[in-house]
Amino acid sequence: MKVLKFGSIGCVGCVTMKPRWAEIEQENPGLVTEFIDIDEDVKAAENWKIREVPEFIFLDKDGREIERMAGIIEKPILVAKIRELRNR
Repeated sequence: MKVLKFGSIGCVGCVTMKPRWAEIEQENPGLVTEFIDIDEDVKAAENWKIREVPEFIFLDKDGREIERMAGIIEKPILVAKIRELRNR
């Protein structure tokens, strides 16, 4: 599974989420994540139809979107979502 993490350097919610994702990534070595700054990569933000940041797009092994979440999300909710999607 891969997670695209869309955000912006000046986004307070993105700054809040950064350490949560760092913990999740450390605890889940098989999880691949990629941060995409919407100010630097406007085309990616447009292609993925990003409406707010932070926004997280969960991709299956073939790179297809399987889930999307946005906003400041508590770590246990993210961990539960990752487990749920891995068990699909």
